[in-house]
Amino acid sequence: MKKILFAFALLASASALHAQSYRIITTIESIVPGGVGRSRIIDSKDQVDYRQLTTSRDNGKDSDQGSIDRSDAKTDKLEETKLLNFYSFVGINFQNIASNDAIIMSKLNAVADEGWELAFVASGVESDAGEKDGKGIFITRYIFKKKP
Repeated sequence: MKKILFAFALLASASALHAQSYRIITTIESIVPGGVGRSRIIDSKDQVDYRQLTTSRDNGKDSDQGSIDRSDAKTDKLEETKLLNFYSFVGINFQNIASNDAIIMSKLNAVADEGWELAFVASGVESDAGEKDGKGIFITRYIFKKKP
């Protein structure tokens, strides 16, 4: 009997080790001169089932599993933290960058304190395309995981 209970406990703990949740925190830092851009940390507080937006294709035939439109996929449950813009009227503002680092670090530490572990970081830039553009963003996604 003890062996059966031990085997059951071992099996239950092994399956729990593989189950985990993910969380994404996104920072968007504006590359717009003059402080007119909007820089933010975005933390979604809602769950969306991707299957409601998925269409499968097999041999050229669509199998629409999606039950909602893209416009219905938008969430109203999010936390938005203000950040400073990279540029001021005179160019790159290094004090703003250091301030953003401190704000982002505070957020990442708070998420870690909740038991989330940073798993991946992905970033990208849509930068100024020349004299007539003057716009761009620097986006970073922090992907966390948590074991139940």
